[in-house]
Amino acid sequence: MKKKSIFTLCITVLLSAVLITGSALGATGIWEPFNYYNSDLWEKANGYSNGNMFNCTWRSNNVTNTSDGKMRLALTSSSYNKFDCGELRSKAKTGYGLYEVRMMPAKNPGIVSSFFTYTGPTDGTPWDEIDIEFLGKDTTKVQFNYYTNGVGGNEKIIDLGFDASRDYHTYAFDWQPNRITWYVDGVARHTATTNIPKNPGKIMMNLWNGTGVDSWLGSYNGANPLYAYYDWVRYTSR
Repeated sequence: MKKKSIFTLCITVLLSAVLITGSALGATGIWEPFNYYNSDLWEKANGYSNGNMFNCTWRSNNVTNTSDGKMRLALTSSSYNKFDCGELRSKAKTGYGLYEVRMMPAKNPGIVSSFFTYTGPTDGTPWDEIDIEFLGKDTTKVQFNYYTNGVGGNEKIIDLGFDASRDYHTYAFDWQPNRITWYVDGVARHTATTNIPKNPGKIMMNLWNGTGVDSWLGSYNGANPLYAYYDWVRYTSR
């Protein structure tokens, strides 16, 4: 029993060190402080475009880790009227639980900075998605949304009382079988209880500029480079 206790203590200390110093995937969740790029947990979108309202091409070079321990997504222009954007997503799918991000979105008309879960036909599943989105035209607000089997129309705009593009704040959603509750700096701001998604999805973050959706995002003026910053991400399984 003594040997087993010592072994258990050593394992606990080692796991704690991993969680403190670098990203980790455990039985109960994910902790990502963005000290470095962990290719075992994450992948960068590269070399293609989602098309439709996305007016850019995903580039892995537009996803970088900064020297002060942040993950930076960039929106840039490689040539006139050609735009590159950034997206990071988890390799593993996650289900019900608490999803948290500490981030600072980009500010400019016509763009979106996001944190969300997604799965869809490319994964062999229905389209289920839960969103935290910042529309760059007004970063004093945040948009919460979700899709279940491709059915959306659940947008909710929340006044933050501050400009999200000026400092880091913590945004979260708690996804349960019968509800989703969104939080800003630990305070519940919106709850949905109808037609809740059920399929596990990938954790995703992206920055992109839109086209043909001016009524939603405003008209993108071509300004670049633009950056969204992510301090950390945490997922806790329920």
